Amino acid sequence: MSHHRETVTAAGAPNAAGPYSHAVKSGGTVYLSGQTPIDPETGTLVEGPIGDQARRVLDNLAVVAAAAGAKLQDAVRIAIYVTDISKFKDVNEAYGSYFESDPPARTTIGVASLPLGAEIEMDAIIALPH
Repeated sequence: MSHHRETVTAAGAPNAAGPYSHAVKSGGTVYLSGQTPIDPETGTLVEGPIGDQARRVLDNLAVVAAAAGAKLQDAVRIAIYVTDISKFKDVNEAYGSYFESDPPARTTIGVASLPLGAEIEMDAIIALPH
């Protein structure tokens, strides 16, 4: 471990699908790697409506945030990547249920494809509590 950064491995989150950490803490901030809608118990992608997939992604991010000593609701920025931007209304509805007040800054990007054939992925930057 470097003295200015600490990697976080989150028990209960899907295993990393490559050479990356679930999150890295540095300077009062935690940077969460992208999560797809993988069910951590089965290791498979959640199928069904994009809203259900978005909730699984947010649940996965919440597990990683907790392992870093934070809450997802403390996020200052979340990026959303979707393969079908026409389904964004359903993503937005699911997302809004996690951030009912004071939501973080956000960007949404339509992409051609995502790892493991996922339809949605999100990453987050969280301000750690003082």
